[in-house]
Amino acid sequence: MSRTVIVTDSTSDIPAALIEQHGIVVVPLRVLFGNESYLDGTEITASQFYKRLVESPQLPTTSQPSPADFVAAYERIFEQHPGCYILSMHLSSALSGTYQAARLATDLMEGDHEERVQVWDSKSASYGFGMFVVHAAKLAAEGKSLEEIVASTEELRSKRALYFLVDTLEYLQKGGRIGKASAVVGTLLNIKPILSIDAEGVIYSVDKVRGRKKATARMIQLFQQDLSGVTKIKVAVGTTADPASVQDFLEQLSSVFTIEETLFSDIGAVVGTHVGPGTIAAYIWPA
Repeated sequence: MSRTVIVTDSTSDIPAALIEQHGIVVVPLRVLFGNESYLDGTEITASQFYKRLVESPQLPTTSQPSPADFVAAYERIFEQHPGCYILSMHLSSALSGTYQAARLATDLMEGDHEERVQVWDSKSASYGFGMFVVHAAKLAAEGKSLEEIVASTEELRSKRALYFLVDTLEYLQKGGRIGKASAVVGTLLNIKPILSIDAEGVIYSVDKVRGRKKATARMIQLFQQDLSGVTKIKVAVGTTADPASVQDFLEQLSSVFTIEETLFSDIGAVVGTHVGPGTIAAYIWPA
């Protein structure tokens, strides 16, 4: 049976150790501060990015990989693993053109290589789809077929729940997601927005709660509603702050679920540009 190689982009926010462990190929996006351009996760780390973000008077911009970038990555894989298949898994097409660039890349490939690449729209962001990439890579290592990997990953997607807790409205306002007046009032009232991603991969507002502790409690209520009847869970927590800042959330979570596994991920530059420092993102699925 032919091997399947898993490809993703840097917005999957997969910890470096897992990327290396599972042989995942990552095609980076770019982050631009004015005329300075950096490969996301390669030439600028998450911590370096947030330091620059706080100091910058304007939001940075991001740039997706070109189809040529994907062609180069795919062709390298075919050289290393002749006859393999590629599953290329990317940030929601509703949030970025990265998925479309990967799709276009397959049209530019020669021979039967186009037929050996499947591009998959995660309809999610950050480790919200990074977890799917890791899941797929584990199945690939077990020798599962491309079809089996996709089917299993889509089943996992149907069971996973996710919410983001944003610490400040400033970056949503800078990015044009909300008006300036709403941001000012929300900041004065200590409003903490809770966001999620819908079935089409679009970020939307779920609730707005005063104070961080009440907001994390509300997140847990939402998880209980989404995972009704589930008692044992696995959880991945993405953060744009010190991981220690999420301990209160995990303690509250452990009072209503039995946590079998916990993973921490740094939220990278693309999502971080809009949500800013101090954000917590939680991704939960049945154990």
